[in-house]
Amino acid sequence: MAELEVQLAHEKKVGAALREVGLALGTTLDLEQLLELILARITEVVEAERATLYLLDEAKDELVSRVVQGGEVRQIRLKVGDGIAGHVAKTGRTRLVKDAYKDPRFDPSWDNASGYKTRSILAVPMKNHLGRTIGVIQVLNKRTGEFGDTDAVVLAALATQAAISIDNSRLFASVTQKNMQLLDTKEQLEHRVRDLKLLFDLESAMGRASSLEELFTSVLTEALRVCEARAGAFAMTDTVTGKCRLYVVDDKRRMRSYPMRRGQGFAGHSMVDAEAILANDARAHEYFDPMLDGVLGFPCSSVLAVPVEGEDGDPIASVALYEKLGGRFSEEDRALLLLIAANASTAIRLHLSRESREREERLTTIGRLLSGVIHDLKTPLSVISGYLQLMQQTDERGQRDEYAELALRQFDHIVAMQRDVLEFARGEKSVLIRKVYLAKFFEDVRAELATELGRRRVELVIELADRGTAKFDEQKILRVVHNLSRNAAEAMGEKGGRFTIKVSRDAHGALVVTFADTGPGIPKEIEHRLFQSFVTSGKKGGTGLGLAIVKRIAEEHGGSVTVKSSSKGATFKLRLPQPQGD
Repeated sequence: MAELEVQLAHEKKVGAALREVGLALGTTLDLEQLLELILARITEVVEAERATLYLLDEAKDELVSRVVQGGEVRQIRLKVGDGIAGHVAKTGRTRLVKDAYKDPRFDPSWDNASGYKTRSILAVPMKNHLGRTIGVIQVLNKRTGEFGDTDAVVLAALATQAAISIDNSRLFASVTQKNMQLLDTKEQLEHRVRDLKLLFDLESAMGRASSLEELFTSVLTEALRVCEARAGAFAMTDTVTGKCRLYVVDDKRRMRSYPMRRGQGFAGHSMVDAEAILANDARAHEYFDPMLDGVLGFPCSSVLAVPVEGEDGDPIASVALYEKLGGRFSEEDRALLLLIAANASTAIRLHLSRESREREERLTTIGRLLSGVIHDLKTPLSVISGYLQLMQQTDERGQRDEYAELALRQFDHIVAMQRDVLEFARGEKSVLIRKVYLAKFFEDVRAELATELGRRRVELVIELADRGTAKFDEQKILRVVHNLSRNAAEAMGEKGGRFTIKVSRDAHGALVVTFADTGPGIPKEIEHRLFQSFVTSGKKGGTGLGLAIVKRIAEEHGGSVTVKSSSKGATFKLRLPQPQGD
């Protein structure tokens, strides 16, 4: 009875240990916690002094101890096949060694180093659900005698539980890692999609802007939306006057501008020092400008400002956001605003370059046309002079009044000419419509084109059915002539040919200029979209912009340009309506 009671108590202990481990398997995936529990139960059930669990490192073909009981935490590495545990890992079979020092596989070096005396060893393999050995559990020195078959069975059962926990933990860790990778990838994709959408919205908004103020408004509207700020501003120095201005979009999305000193406030410092400034306690910052609250219309507590770099890397402006809604500006806000500033930089530089080019073109055109204006003035001045002379020669009141009225009309013509030139100089007109003497204009065209076309073996023919005057922008129509003549010469190639310019009027009085070449004609695949930008027939160095420019200039004059093509050549017809009554 006493032996049966001892066995029953032992079985209860084993059952309790298995239940506890099984319950832990269902409630936790913490590998270290499970292994510590299993080793504690192993030590208790088989009454061992020490227990060690080894996991197989397949990459290095080694066993690595994870947890060691007995008051010490150690790590032991064994080559698979070395020692009792290594032999079990290699063979996949349980080993019971009653006298360790008599077994040739036993390595006493650990005992010698630690002072511990190993007497007996029981080692069992841990196998996963596929039957592969993934580790070894080893116990040393049974406290109440020697290890037996019952101990081996109990240890094998607990080793199975350990293998299950390790597999579950590894699976969980793998799934968790993959989920984290997926979440990280998803977050990166969301950021990329957000950035791409921001860039698309920004490009669309900037593309609709026709002035610098509209461009600033478009950029700031997008920046305020994505960074959730209350107001924003651009600081910029005028390239002509050298004066600085602050262009503010307030919380009602209204654009206003204010003069500012160079380096004034957050936006000014960011532009001058090429520095990104993030200040969530703006009022205590050294760059805080007391005038800022009045400009914005509300007290500002947080500011984010970044420089807008030019082509050479030096700032040409800065963009600032004021008052983060519901929080503080973050590094993510800084990154977004830098992205916005980088894209705005291109649009601003293009706008400034276009303004500068147009200003230079207007001034150049005005300079070239001054002689024409003076020549045009001769006619009304001569008429005025003639009427004054007639007024001197008559004493009749009615006749003098008639001559005076006719003379005053000439002053109206002079004022109109003056107004046209001034409007063009201020950029209020895209074309400078002036009276042009056709014979002289096309004689100048002949002089400019003859040499170049001659080098290309192209004969230039100019036929003037109308040798009078017409009104158009002389420089821009000259640009049309050059574009079409260059295209014709390139189309005719090395063998050369004939380029003919005919000038006439249609039934409505519009000036019609026809340009015909003897080349191979226009390829069918591009003929329907010939006047679109960047459409080219593949000629070396071609940009596909020449004919698009021709079309734009024709439309600026209220006219049109059409084309007909065959295998014998291409013919372009430029139609320029003329003002009625002039």
